[in-house]
Amino acid sequence: MSQPKSTCPNCGAPIEFQFSSAVQTTCPYCQSILVRHDVDLKKVGQVADLPPEVSPIQLLTEGIYGNKAFRVVGRIIYQYEQGYWNEWHCVTNTGESLWLSDAMAEYAVTRMVKPQTALPPQEQVRPGQRFSWQGVTYELTSVNRAHYLGVQGELPFEYWDKRDLIFADLKTEGVKFGTIDYSEEPPLLFLGEHVEFDTLRLKNLRELEGW
Repeated sequence: MSQPKSTCPNCGAPIEFQFSSAVQTTCPYCQSILVRHDVDLKKVGQVADLPPEVSPIQLLTEGIYGNKAFRVVGRIIYQYEQGYWNEWHCVTNTGESLWLSDAMAEYAVTRMVKPQTALPPQEQVRPGQRFSWQGVTYELTSVNRAHYLGVQGELPFEYWDKRDLIFADLKTEGVKFGTIDYSEEPPLLFLGEHVEFDTLRLKNLRELEGW
């Protein structure tokens, strides 16, 4: 359910939050990056020019995952050696945050989880390492450098003014998937699974040639 409207401190446009726990959003009119403290909004930056859209997913796309309906309310955009990828911030009908990773037409849904032990620092991660979380064994398969390009919409934490970042990908023998995100200190852990596009039953997609 959407939340009461606020006002953009930069241009005065109305700002209506879709996600009650959102900390950050972007003004759809002037593209200011806004951070919320209680009921006050503060401008902290400006959205840069974003790359051409290559994904059918967009803000307010809706779908189903784990028998729960969700809505896309925000995204973080990165560039890496194979192109661009999106981390779409989704909110379920029960108020949970999900992340839908969209890279080169491959999709994964993850949640941020709190590991029981400290994650290794980025200078110590390497392919072949194994970790066990929530009863599942993950193998670290790659350590990737990505360039932060920008944000859109609502996020559950403050995230802007990033540069080059390190991500460690974790895989299993099945569809389970994970990422150690070194954009923050201490690093963040996201666990979930690879999914097929059609199983998400998405609607309100962007019209792209070929879809």
